[in-house]
Amino acid sequence: MGELEHMRTAFGHALVELGRARPDVVALSADVSNSDFSYMFANEFPARFYNVGIAEQSLIDVAVGLSYAGKVPFANTFAFLLATRALEPIRTHCCYGRANVKIMAGYCGLSPFTEGPTHHAISDIAIMRSLPNMTVVAPADCEELRKLLPQVAEWDGAVYFRFNRNDVPAVFGSTHQPVIGRAELVGSGDDVTLIGTGLMVSRCVDAAASLAVEGISARVIDMHTLKPLDVETIVAAAEETGAIVTAEEHSIIGGLGAAVAEAVCDARPVPVKRVGLRDQFAGCGPYFELLDRHGMSVQDIVDAAHGALKLKGSAVAR
Repeated sequence: MGELEHMRTAFGHALVELGRARPDVVALSADVSNSDFSYMFANEFPARFYNVGIAEQSLIDVAVGLSYAGKVPFANTFAFLLATRALEPIRTHCCYGRANVKIMAGYCGLSPFTEGPTHHAISDIAIMRSLPNMTVVAPADCEELRKLLPQVAEWDGAVYFRFNRNDVPAVFGSTHQPVIGRAELVGSGDDVTLIGTGLMVSRCVDAAASLAVEGISARVIDMHTLKPLDVETIVAAAEETGAIVTAEEHSIIGGLGAAVAEAVCDARPVPVKRVGLRDQFAGCGPYFELLDRHGMSVQDIVDAAHGALKLKGSAVAR
């Protein structure tokens, strides 16, 4: 695990930098700017910040109106609220209406660990990637967030940008140059491929190190863009390693694992094991312990790799 950095702080600073570079960028909040750190933008550009109150549907509709007026609106609130209360205007006004709205989904996955299952966002990837005209992005660490946010502003159309509430391990250095829609090779390997998104990329890196001790060579891929999915990289991994493990801070139903399995089944069927939250709600507790308790530990990824290798029939499977 790399050095920890606070993702909301990184987001707040990155949004301010984006505002300095682009006068057409505006920001909105559903009265949670102190939580999602969009208050940094409000402090720097008060005339370009809109607090719509605790009204998530209005948050999206006001953002849509601003986009039609030529602005590039960044609409901020919690991920679980965007995927539930705000879903209808996102579907109809952003996606069907082809509005250029950037939906900033803070507090993703289990990262609101003290608030419990009502505030966990465990189905948002599945929901958002099913919508036509929606792009879905989930940075692995703070450096990737900083590099992807300006691309989100440049992207033509609605973007759902999923990021963590907490301190997250660093995966990448300052030379990292991610591109929306293109997966990143984090580590090479020939026996099995570990594909992670968000925080789980760092856990895939740690799992690959554990597997290496056993003589198992694991490729690690950062799938920071869930839609459009980099099918070419997935298919190449299937062909070259013959077994895949996906890891996500999300339900295994409909998220990264499902997207990868769909791509593999269409082009190059190989065993795919999915690491994530099973078909259940999670509890409360210290964040990293909560992930471990609900099947998203480094050891869970290692165990899934062994399972995929057994199905592959590899000689390295134990």
